[in-house]
Amino acid sequence: MPGVRTSTPRFGSQSALREANSQRIVEAIRRHGALTQVEIAATTGLSQATVSTIVKLLLSQGVVDTRTTVRTGRRAQLVTLAQRTGLAVGIHIGQRSLRVLVGDSGHDALSERVLPLPPDHRVDTTLDRAALLVVDLVEALGAELSEVVGAGVALPAAVDPRAGVIRARWVLDGWDDVDVRDVLARRLGVPVVVEKDATAGVIGESRFGAGRGYSDVAFVRASYLVGAGLVVNGQAHRGRRGIVGEIGHVEVDPSGAICPCGSRGCLNTVVGAEALTGLLRMSRGGITLRDLIRLAVQGDPGCRQVIADAGAAIGAVVAGLALALDPQRVVVGGELAETGELLLAPLRDAVTRRVPLTGDDGVDVVRGELGLQAEVRGLVALAFDHARSTGLVLGGKE
Repeated sequence: MPGVRTSTPRFGSQSALREANSQRIVEAIRRHGALTQVEIAATTGLSQATVSTIVKLLLSQGVVDTRTTVRTGRRAQLVTLAQRTGLAVGIHIGQRSLRVLVGDSGHDALSERVLPLPPDHRVDTTLDRAALLVVDLVEALGAELSEVVGAGVALPAAVDPRAGVIRARWVLDGWDDVDVRDVLARRLGVPVVVEKDATAGVIGESRFGAGRGYSDVAFVRASYLVGAGLVVNGQAHRGRRGIVGEIGHVEVDPSGAICPCGSRGCLNTVVGAEALTGLLRMSRGGITLRDLIRLAVQGDPGCRQVIADAGAAIGAVVAGLALALDPQRVVVGGELAETGELLLAPLRDAVTRRVPLTGDDGVDVVRGELGLQAEVRGLVALAFDHARSTGLVLGGKE
């Protein structure tokens, strides 16, 4: 697994070097969760001998624990942080669902619940339900809300990174200019960070899923709408205005339908849920996106063709993204990714035909490993990052 390798800085003494390497190992485990010593070496750039020596030291100091696991058919020792301080919450507010996950500082998912949402869900009602779900899940763990150090919230649209409000006002009716961060912080009594869902997804996959060990990752979220999240040089890239990765508004059909954003022929008008289900209206009537996915997986030829065409259209736009940013890996998530290679094969082919590199130098396009948990897993990690940076949990500033 390719690692994010960095050169070892020069220090004045062996003890200082050992301390610096210890911090690198602890930080790697904090960011990615439980790792084997081989994975720690790949992630930090340290030699396996150095990792082995420092892990033994950290064990003796009570900083880390180890447990046996089986990976790739072999027994290995997983290294985890010994001290787990507090809980954090990930809240993904989608166009048709609300997902809430509670995790600990070891990045274990402890409790999760998903609720359906109506197409026109109201901001006050949805945020109330989210807050109540958080309380229910925390109490079900036998914990108290005072143990929660923070929450992360993902929304299905570009989010202003400074104000924490939706920029794309047409995505969720009535949500424009609502300070979701402030509303939930007051209702839960904890610090809240707000992200675009695709950015939360790329953080989840790059730390815990298919992007782990890569410094440059693009996450394509193919759902009711399409968007992308980016990790560049190991850090989430949001841009000045928070609109990085809004590939759903790339023009793909100059004479196509008018997008809610006001432009004509955006990718979302071709592969968004309404467009895809509309293609099947004559043969399938009022089919939903979930129906389309289920029938495609079951082998329905019409539904499979719709998914394949969507993959090709998305791939053509992702190729442009790959040429502009040159990511090491493109991870595909969201509901449409549940169709597996039905979507990925034509998407990958469309990218390969447009990016003039082959073999090991080509663009690596894979399905996400976290499924529909990618966003909430990333949000829990962000909440802990924020808590550590403000001193709410042990571990110092990042």
